Amino acid sequence: MKRQKRDKTERAFAKGYHVGNAGRGNEICPHHEVSEQRQAWLNGWREGWTDHVNGFVGISGLSRVNGLTEYDMS
Repeated sequence: MKRQKRDKTERAFAKGYHVGNAGRGNEICPHHEVSEQRQAWLNGWREGWTDHVNGFVGISGLSRVNGLTEYDMS
């Protein structure tokens, strides 16, 4: 848990992924200045949006953001 709070780029990626996977727009990015965190959030949003469009929602979407595949979950 502490590592997640320390690594702000990974956390920004995960938050962006969840927003994209929910089908929400990228204009709600909380990072306004150009930074590593903004780029990570937008990269996460792009992957989440792609998964949303391809139908990866719920558990299948969450496993992708955590670095797991369907084979790792069994």
